[in-house]
Amino acid sequence: MSDLGHVAQGTEHQTVQWLGQTTVEILLDAAASAGRLAILRGRQFAGDAAPWHVHGREDETMIMLEGEALVWIGEGSQAQRVGSGGVAWMPRHVAHAYVIESDIADVVFVATPGGLESFFRQMGHDLATPPPANWSLDPESLAASFSEHGGTILGPPPEPSGG
Repeated sequence: MSDLGHVAQGTEHQTVQWLGQTTVEILLDAAASAGRLAILRGRQFAGDAAPWHVHGREDETMIMLEGEALVWIGEGSQAQRVGSGGVAWMPRHVAHAYVIESDIADVVFVATPGGLESFFRQMGHDLATPPPANWSLDPESLAASFSEHGGTILGPPPEPSGG
């Protein structure tokens, strides 16, 4: 951990398999940023969704490089469309969810402070290694791990037609 900055080439990023065919690339982690932030890049597909959840430790910013998602910020909120070039900021302690609407989405997530990447490392499968036998992500394990990382899963994402 250093306050002197950090440089990493694309070949140095860890990529983990997530739900379905989704991957999460860890561009910058808390160890490299003196704990200040984590930057993750997700390649997601139509129908991929984050459940209603709330972060207790970090603010989260979603930057849509390519594609489109519906985002809900605050329980009872209406869906807002975030398209290519769009940004959504989800402060800690505010429930939020999203669902990918485009065939493919390229999304950068910035979490401040860092540490959220450890959740993805714990639950995901590092693509640089063979997959563990019978590897899968089940809702109970995800909820327990997310809780260990300061968050709470509140329920499934809203239906896109509901907002």
